[in-house]
Amino acid sequence: MHIIQLSAECYPVAKAGGLGDVVGALPKYLTKKKGVKSWVVMPKYDNEWMNNHRFKTVFEGDAPLGNEFFHYTVEEEVEQTLGFPLYVVNIPGRFDRPGIYIDPSSGYAYWDELERFMSFQIAALEWIKNFSEKPDVIHCHDHHAGLVPFMMTNCFRFNDLESIPTVLTVHNGQYHGEHDMQKYGLLPAFDLNNIGLLEWNNKLCSLAAGVKCAWKVTTVSPSYMDELMHNSNGMEWLFQHESQKCEGIINGIDVNVWDPDSDPLVDHHFSVDSYKKGKSDNKKVLCERYGLNPDLPLFSFIGRLVEEKGADLLPDLIKHFLNNNQKVNFVILGTGDPALHDIFNHMKSNYMGFFDASLEYNEKLAHQIYAGSDFIMMPSRVEPCGLNQMYAMRYGSIPVVRSVGGLKDTVVDLSKKDGYGIRFDDFTLEAAIHAVDRGRELYEDQSLFDSVRKKIMELDFSWNASASHYIEMYTALIES
Repeated sequence: MHIIQLSAECYPVAKAGGLGDVVGALPKYLTKKKGVKSWVVMPKYDNEWMNNHRFKTVFEGDAPLGNEFFHYTVEEEVEQTLGFPLYVVNIPGRFDRPGIYIDPSSGYAYWDELERFMSFQIAALEWIKNFSEKPDVIHCHDHHAGLVPFMMTNCFRFNDLESIPTVLTVHNGQYHGEHDMQKYGLLPAFDLNNIGLLEWNNKLCSLAAGVKCAWKVTTVSPSYMDELMHNSNGMEWLFQHESQKCEGIINGIDVNVWDPDSDPLVDHHFSVDSYKKGKSDNKKVLCERYGLNPDLPLFSFIGRLVEEKGADLLPDLIKHFLNNNQKVNFVILGTGDPALHDIFNHMKSNYMGFFDASLEYNEKLAHQIYAGSDFIMMPSRVEPCGLNQMYAMRYGSIPVVRSVGGLKDTVVDLSKKDGYGIRFDDFTLEAAIHAVDRGRELYEDQSLFDSVRKKIMELDFSWNASASHYIEMYTALIES
C-alpha cells in the first residue's frame, strides 16, 4: 500500500501548528506497518531545516498556472532523517521564502497565497501522473491541498489520476482558502459545467472543493466532526450534506519525540517510575527561570494567543486568583494577538513572583513547561483535536480543558469513573475559575494528585491506534 501525503507543513521541516505535528508523525507510524509505505510531499521553503539537509532532484518540469507556465523541481531528502521519504516541490519565486504563510519581516500573510499553493498542488500532480506505478491513495491535508481531489477528477491534464482514491483531512474548519471566483482561470482546463464544485459562498473555496470531491473526508477527532456540522464558519450545510463520507479519527502523538525519559529539550529526564523527582526537578528549573515559588501549584498555557484558543479569557482568569491573594503560579508561552501581548507584558510587572509570560515561539521552553508544570490550561473555543493535552499527560501535567472537540474525546473528568483530568463546559470566566479552583484543591491533596499524575503518564496516546484506523480506511477505499 502506497500513500502520498500532500501538506503545507511537516514537523520538524516546517510547522505553524498541529497540522505539522500530524503530518510529521502519521507517515512514520504508517511505515511501521507491514506492507505500507507513506511519503510526504510539501513545498520547499527557504528555512533553516531545509538549508541544513541534503536534497537531490528526482523530477523537474514546467506546469501551467493560468496562461503561463512555471518551472519546478521535485527534490528528495537524501538521508531520510524523518523515518519516511520526504519530497519537496521547489518553485522559484513562490516558496523560496522563510515563512510558511506569513512573512516574518512584516507579520502579514503573503499576498499570493492562492498562486503559491495552487502551483504546489499542480506541480505535485504533474509529477505523480508521470509515475510508472501510481500510488494507492492521495491524502490531502487542509485547504492548502484541497484542490487536488477536484483537479484529479475534473482537469483534463490529470485524467490518468481520476481512479486514485483521495482523502481530505480537515485540521481546522475555520480556514477555508477562499478567493475571488474568477481565479478559477488559474487551474488547468476543465469542463466548465463542473465549476460549481469549486464554489462556496460565491467564492473559489479550496476546502469546499476538497469536501465535495474527495472520496473520504476526515477530521482529527470524532467530536470535532460533529461540531463541523454545526460550526464551520459557514460550511455547516456542506458537512451535513457530505456526512456519509465523513469520519473523525483522533490524532495521536509521536511518543519517540515526546518522551520525558529521553527528551533532549528538558533538563531532567524521568519516567513513570521516577515522576515525582523528575517533575519536581523540572519544576524547580522552570520556577527559577520565572522567579516563582516551586511549592505553589503551577498552571501553564502553551499555544497561540488567539480567541480560538480561548487566550482572551486568560488575563481575567489569572487576575481573579492573584488579586484575591490566592497562592497560585501562572506561566504563558506563545504569540498572537498584539493586544494580549500588551496585557501580559503589563501583568508581568504587576504580578511578579506569581505570573510570567514568554511571548515567543520556543520549542525547547515548551518541552520544559510540559515537564515542569502541574497543570496545562486549554480554555479553547475551538479545538479540532488538540495535542497539547496529550503532550502534557505524557509529561505528568494534568490537563484543565474546555469540553470541546478533541479535548472532550481525550480528557475524562475526574468526577467520572476512571477520570484523570479537569473539564469545564461553558466558555465563561466563572466556569474557568471553578476548573482552576478544582486543580488547586487537587494539588493540596498530594496523595490523589500523585495518583492522577501517575495515571496520565501511563495512558497511551501514541499514533499506533490511529495509524491502524487510517490503514483500515485506506484499505476500504482501495477495495471499493
